[in-house]
Amino acid sequence: MTGVPTPRVDPPDVRRRGFVEVRWRQFRRAPRPVFRAVMTSLSIALVLGILFLAYDLALDRGATPPGGDLRLLALTLYLAIVLVAGAVLTYLVVPLPTGAGDRRATRTPWSLALGLFAAVPIAYLVLVVLHELVKPLIA
Repeated sequence: MTGVPTPRVDPPDVRRRGFVEVRWRQFRRAPRPVFRAVMTSLSIALVLGILFLAYDLALDRGATPPGGDLRLLALTLYLAIVLVAGAVLTYLVVPLPTGAGDRRATRTPWSLALGLFAAVPIAYLVLVVLHELVKPLIA
């Protein structure tokens, strides 16, 4: 304010990140609620998927369980349990952010939706990996 003009300093040029670099950064720094939702669904899907793979391999090798070949029922139960458990456990594990203050964490149907949206692709990806990659290696 003395009347002496200050020299204008141009900000440094900011390098634009490429698509792959942006996605890799998002992968490395995933928000905690998303990470928890994905890991909850992934752990359930892996355990149940391995059980389904063991049942499938046993039937392929000639086992005759009571009731016959119930792979379709087992697959349906797998999907239902992964979707419901992923949604409910995410609802229990992932509270909504509270912001500043001492307010208690809240849970809404959005927490259930986050768990469901995380569980759908994970359930199918685990089945594909187990059936298309792991099963040929074991069988």
